Amino acid sequence: MAASPTDPYSAAGVDTAAGDLAVELMKSSVKATHGPEVLGGVGGFAGLFDAAALRDYRRPLLATSTDGVGTKVAIAQAIDKHDTIGQDLVGMVVDDIVVVGAKPLFMTDYIACGKVVPQRIADIVRGIAEACAATGTALVGGETAEHPGLLGPRDYDVAGAATGVVEADAILGAERVNDGDAVIAIASSGLHSNGFSLVRHIVTGAGISYGDNAADLGTTWGEALLEPTRLYTLPLLRLIDAIPGAVHALSHVTGGGIAANLARVLPLGSWAEVDRSTWSPSPVFRVLSDIAGSTLESAEGTWNLGIGFLAVVSETAKDAALAALTAEGMPAWQVGTVHVGGRPAGEFEQGAKGVDGGAVRLVGAYADGAK
Repeated sequence: MAASPTDPYSAAGVDTAAGDLAVELMKSSVKATHGPEVLGGVGGFAGLFDAAALRDYRRPLLATSTDGVGTKVAIAQAIDKHDTIGQDLVGMVVDDIVVVGAKPLFMTDYIACGKVVPQRIADIVRGIAEACAATGTALVGGETAEHPGLLGPRDYDVAGAATGVVEADAILGAERVNDGDAVIAIASSGLHSNGFSLVRHIVTGAGISYGDNAADLGTTWGEALLEPTRLYTLPLLRLIDAIPGAVHALSHVTGGGIAANLARVLPLGSWAEVDRSTWSPSPVFRVLSDIAGSTLESAEGTWNLGIGFLAVVSETAKDAALAALTAEGMPAWQVGTVHVGGRPAGEFEQGAKGVDGGAVRLVGAYADGAK
């Protein structure tokens, strides 16, 4: 039943009936992510997940991650397209969990908006649910909050948190990395969800509208920039299982760029040089850099430049790992080698985000005439 015009909450700008309708529209998408481990269905105060399967682990460790999508949502709002932002959210949250080798179990989401538009909220949640299904993650709950006066009627932000599990003696990380390990890059699908404050600054400064045709990108600017984040979780988990002991560390290339994120998962005293000549950054990076009048190198601390994930694997298993990733539809190639001691002179990224890790720098020139 719609709220009465005299309802004080309605007068304050909060439409509880619209919120209820949004829940009804998203129910089927959310339920599609539920296996027998999820209890209680949709709409409870808390999501319930049966953890009985964890008894099969010798020493199960829970892994958790939380994140959002950042200012990429401003582009979705600008062109009124909301069905891909959910995949970006899952990519940012769930793909952080696999870095330690954990299998995701469940996720919750939070959407804050100025006005609940039921179909828009349903589109966002449908994207989250579809990506959860693609990563083997149950979407067990969430919250949509209407904040009139704080956010505009078209404004919203999204965030989420996920939990996974890994056997204690199977955790991936710097302590497993050895001298001579190969560093394998796995391609991104584009910008993913980082560096969009810079993207929006460049586009706005050039007087470009998101509905304008981007001839070099084959679509409109808005569609090109909303290309959803590639999901890596299941292919990486299958790689870990297929070649036991081969994968020593993983790095999700998000904020901070390639060098900083790789440095976080290397041991103190180690170093690696990432060879730019082994790949050509995607057109979207080149076009944005050209419009800004800057070099690709100047954006290396902001954008992923074509690498969404990095895997540090044993030298003897690198060919098998590359073949396995290719079979999963994940373009992959070797970009460097880990070394311990004897670091050459010059500037390196040394650890990041409070981690005293290894040292990494990018060397050479990008393939295909990059600046």
